[in-house]
Formats: sequence, C-alpha cells, structure tokens
Amino acid sequence: SFDVVGMPTTWGVPELKNNYPTRNAIAVDRFLAAGAILFGKTNVPLYLADWQTFNAIYGTTNNPWDLSRSPGGSSGGSAAALAAGLTALEAGSDIGASIRNPAHYCGVFGHKPTWGICPPRGQALPGIVAPTDISVIGPMARSADDLELGLSIMAGPDDIDAAGWRLELPPPRRSRLADLKVAVMLNDPCSEVDNAVQERIAAVAEYLGKQGATVSFSARPALDTAEAHRVYIALLRAATSGRQTDELVARNKEIAAQLDPSDQSYFAQMTRANVMLHRDWLALNNRRHQMRLAWAEFFREWDVLICPAAASAAFPHDQQGERHERTITVNGKQVPTTDQLFWAGYSGVVYLPSTVAPAGFTPDGLPVGVQIIGPQYGDRTCIWLARMLEQEFQGFVPPPNFP
Repeated sequence: SFDVVGMPTTWGVPELKNNYPTRNAIAVDRFLAAGAILFGKTNVPLYLADWQTFNAIYGTTNNPWDLSRSPGGSSGGSAAALAAGLTALEAGSDIGASIRNPAHYCGVFGHKPTWGICPPRGQALPGIVAPTDISVIGPMARSADDLELGLSIMAGPDDIDAAGWRLELPPPRRSRLADLKVAVMLNDPCSEVDNAVQERIAAVAEYLGKQGATVSFSARPALDTAEAHRVYIALLRAATSGRQTDELVARNKEIAAQLDPSDQSYFAQMTRANVMLHRDWLALNNRRHQMRLAWAEFFREWDVLICPAAASAAFPHDQQGERHERTITVNGKQVPTTDQLFWAGYSGVVYLPSTVAPAGFTPDGLPVGVQIIGPQYGDRTCIWLARMLEQEFQGFVPPPNFP
C-alpha cells in the first residue's frame, strides 16, 4: 500500500493491479535516504480491511508458524516475511490493528505510533492526500532495536509542516523495570480473550512484578469500555466511508433507515457510521477527546497498560462470506471475528502509541504478543519495555520450518 516508483500499489484491489505511482511515499524516500535496500512489496488483503491476507491478485499469504492459519492483516505479508526470515525490517499501516494483529499472530514486533507523528502521504488510494483519522503507518521488525530504528526513520513532520515544528519524542519514562508502574488488562466484556492468550499476558505481568515493578490488575482509565468501543467503531467506519460509491451510499442509507434502533451488531454500527451526519461525527469526536483526557489523567500515575493484541492466536484461513459474518473460536465458543476490534480501538481511537512484542506461545505452539499501550508521544516508553522483555523474558523465535 506504500507508493514505490516502479512497483504497483494495489491495496489488494484488482482494478488497481496496474496502478504504478509516479513518486514514492514519504516513508519510502526516508528509508532509501537512510540506506535501506528496498527489494519488493508484501501482500495485503482487499482494501487493507481484514485480519487475513488474501486478494484476487496475489492470492493467500500463510502464517509461517502454521500454513493453514492466517498471518493476520492487513500487514500480514509484512509479518510473515519477517517471521520467515525474508527481511529484517518492514513498514505497515494500522487503523484496526493492521500492524499489531499480524505481529501478534506471527511472533514479531510491531509498533503503532502516536497518531500524526509519521506522515502517511503516499500510503493511500490514488488521489487521496489527506491523512485518515485513526490510521497510522509504523515499523515492524524481529527486534525492538530494529523497531526503534524504523520509527526514527519514519517519524517527523511532512514537508509542508516541517517549517513550523519538529518532532522530539520524550525518552523512556523509566530505565529500570523496578521503577515501572504497569496496569494489566487481561479481558473485557466487549471482546472475550482466549485463556491461552490471557495466560501469556499474565505471565508477562508476573515477570514484571518479580522484577520489582508495581503491577495492578484493576487500574484503568476512567471511561466505559463499551462506550469507547462504540465510539471507535463509528469513527473507524466514518474514516473509511469515502471509499463508497454513490450507489453504495444510497444503498447504505436505505439499510440504515430500516435498522432497529436497538440493533448494536457490528453490521448495524458500520452501516450507520458509513452514512452518518457530520454533526453526529462532531459529537463522537468530542467524546473521543474527552476519553483522551481520561487516558492522559491515567498516565499521570501509570507508565503503561499491557493487554492482548487480539482475542485469540492465529486462526485457520476462512475466506467465506463477508468479514462481519465470520467467527473465530475463543474458549471453545464461536464469536464474531469483529469483536476483536475492541483491542485495536481501545488505544487507537484516542491516538495513543502501542507496541506488540512476543510474549511466548499457546499450548498448541502458536505465537502470542503482548500489547504495550503508552501515553501520547510515549512511543519510546512502549518500545523500551518491549526491549526489556526481549532481553529478559521473551524475544523473537523463528518458526521451526524457517530457521
């Protein structure tokens, strides 16, 4: 999805198979200027809108840990390439966990930067130059050091902003685990988490506690998670609603008008958000900024919040029907795949940085990642903790068939 001169930018869309950009994305130019060797692109799902990676142009990308399972999405090609040893550094985008989810599924590192610090120009559909709400671009790697290297290259103002400001991210809040204050969130009614994933997040918390960190399983921002999830889904779907044709907008208006007001299914929320009035968006945006203040107050006392990146480990390929119609298995039950968006939006809707780092494996041998959420512009704190865990708890492990 990043524009590179001489390579097609398809977004997995068949109609864009021969879309060859005339200039590089800003991030691409920055990597090249830093000495990177760019030797290809990796696969994405249609419109970057899935936790699987398949499309009609390039087919299906498999998870290196189990070829019958998804590598995640939308940056599933990036995560699979990293895990399989094809490359050491990748770039992805994230509006609905598209960096964090594949990092978790494939056992690599991924960082979703604070919104706005990495200019996305050139990572967009043809003709789009405005940044997308909630969406960010960021690095993926097999180590925390490489993750920080990638962020240092990608971050900084766009040329049109650089005359007025420069980026100086603060250093990590702590230098020792013993001084760290960690909130831990294992589960939430909005998205039940599989026990195998919860156990690995709990193991991270236990390890941090043994190193002297202050650990709380009850500390939370002062906000209602169900409301936060509703706000996120509405703003997410509003942010991507510009892709609709006039005919689809008209159809969605008809469907929205026929929906029962009490219907809070993902499909209903998505449909309403696709055609919402701007005044409704403004009210949601105001509520979002109230939640940002609640998070800022929370981070006055706590350094990070750790939680799952998704509800389960990598699931088997399932390309039938629409995404909102599919299910995954969580604790032996079938639940909507879209429930997992909660773990994307909890930090994403309020523009916060979060890093996913390897946290071990399920009893079935599938990778599990821990999501480390930090304060706004606290990107280096998130990556610092990922580095400490890598050095002392769990780092990247290559899949058995890709040593």
